Amino acid sequence: MKRALKISGAVLAAVVVVGFVVFHFYQDAAIKYGSMAVNYVRYMSAPKGTLTTEMSPDYAAPEAATPGAQPAAPGQVASSDHADAARADTGTEWASYNRTLTSNRFSPLDQITGRNADGLKVLCTYDTGEITGFNSGILEVDGALLFATEFNLYSIDPDTCKLNWRAHEEYTPATPQGVNRGPAYMDGKVFRGTQDGRVIAYDFKTGKALWQTRIADPKKGESVPAAPIAWNGMVFAGNAGGDIKGVKGRMYGLDAQTGTVKWEFYLVPKSPDDPSYGPDVASPLTGESWGVPDGSPITGGATWTSYTIDPETGLLYVPGGNPAPDFAASLRTGENLYSGSVVVLDARTGEFRRNYKIVPKDWHDWDVSGAPAIITTAAGRKVMTLAPKDGHLYGYDLSTQEQMYRLPVTKMQNTDEGFEAGKSVHFCPGSTGGAEWNGPAYDAANNLIIVGEVEWCTTVTRKTDKELLARKDGQTWGGEDSINPFNTWGKPDPTFDWAGWVYAVNADTGDWKWRVKSNYPVQSGVTPTAGGVVFFGDMGGNFYALNADTGEKLWGQKIGGAVGGGVITYDAGHGQRVAAATGLTEVLWPTEITTAKVSILGLASEPTSASASGTGS
Repeated sequence: MKRALKISGAVLAAVVVVGFVVFHFYQDAAIKYGSMAVNYVRYMSAPKGTLTTEMSPDYAAPEAATPGAQPAAPGQVASSDHADAARADTGTEWASYNRTLTSNRFSPLDQITGRNADGLKVLCTYDTGEITGFNSGILEVDGALLFATEFNLYSIDPDTCKLNWRAHEEYTPATPQGVNRGPAYMDGKVFRGTQDGRVIAYDFKTGKALWQTRIADPKKGESVPAAPIAWNGMVFAGNAGGDIKGVKGRMYGLDAQTGTVKWEFYLVPKSPDDPSYGPDVASPLTGESWGVPDGSPITGGATWTSYTIDPETGLLYVPGGNPAPDFAASLRTGENLYSGSVVVLDARTGEFRRNYKIVPKDWHDWDVSGAPAIITTAAGRKVMTLAPKDGHLYGYDLSTQEQMYRLPVTKMQNTDEGFEAGKSVHFCPGSTGGAEWNGPAYDAANNLIIVGEVEWCTTVTRKTDKELLARKDGQTWGGEDSINPFNTWGKPDPTFDWAGWVYAVNADTGDWKWRVKSNYPVQSGVTPTAGGVVFFGDMGGNFYALNADTGEKLWGQKIGGAVGGGVITYDAGHGQRVAAATGLTEVLWPTEITTAKVSILGLASEPTSASASGTGS
């Protein structure tokens, strides 16, 4: 009996050792597939999607119209100039990540309205056959829908879901987080970033690769998951990886014809031995703004979502990620410029213009992530509005550069409590809370900023400074004291102990008019239209249409896996359609395990097309 126990003990020890070795050498795959197995079990008992709507009892209606203004139509502001400006945008395509270069996401289409939205149905679905972190933005240009996964770029028919072409890239990704936030389009070319640090251009009609340019080093943990933005003969993209020790955020302007890097701007202080991928642009930053210990590299400030351009001024607005180590502000005692900021550059030259420091001191992993929206409000103000991971909606008057409002739009808890080694702190929004890769939209008809939010809290127990300083360059540098790799960015609250919000906020005052709470986080794009409808999806795979003026639910249905990517609307010649990216499956999010799909919705009276599969070439 004792001998049997000894043998069993030896076998167990051998299994543990072998398991440790396998995990060490195949850690990325172990994390990825381990999380999928856990999530598969979780979603056997997932609750159905629910929504609750609340109108603000304190909301003040817009002031009376100025003399000579036309009466407002239902759901519209009473400003003739503003309403005319909203109606003047008659485009039916969705040619950039947030539709316009200024990222307002408002569509002038009005065929789907509050009167007929209850007749929506899924007309067709394109199934990529991939299980991946699908949060791509979607474009609709010249009769094609464009979207991306980690390794593939797709073009499909916007009415039938039939595949036009698929461009596949084979490479070793920098991290196990298999995501891509989508392509950009300009002048017959499609541009995308990759998880091995490249920007690639393709022919719009055929998918043939035209050029590729490296702007990041995957061996250091750097990648390019962000959706580029294209304007004036140039393509703009930056590198991600600011949670990896030694990685610094940078922004690039590339020639759209050749891929040549025209300028490179370091978003945090550059050191003499830091790499360059193109002509450097002078920066006012010095290491003094960080205050790091000797031998500790400045780390962070990377970008990973998308960007905004104001064509009137030629300015590029770059959202900057967190400083690192994420949870240890004691190792970076300065202002940590320009992390947690919106950095404004001259798009043509890359020259620095100004910086908006949004998160003054970040020790919660509260990146300023989603692209800001540049809007002109009903009162005639030119405003920059943005929603970082810190759970607030911000408005800045661009004529004065002053902050107009800072409104909490999700659950807030223990936001000021400091982190210390050995002490557990539970805080909201968590490190995966707030708003992430999709920023605010602007309903021009109602003068409302509409934003989706995550309510999901995190508990962090910090490592000691000594332990953090001992980490090697190229390793994750969060600071959470846990051997569980799934808790690298803190321990999230239990699955389903979460929620999502959609807030509608007056663009001039910062007062919320209505808000909707979902029992699943809201990570998708949020899209208001001139038809008085707002479209969005949640991480439970539920898709909704709301009344833009009241937040009332007009239609809702589960259409697939987690809706974490693009939600767009367009008319390719056969009536208004809505397209949504479903099936986000990746390490950080406990979602339903399913393949990545794009579903196209329209009114029930429209003819139904067969679903399409992307498992072929």
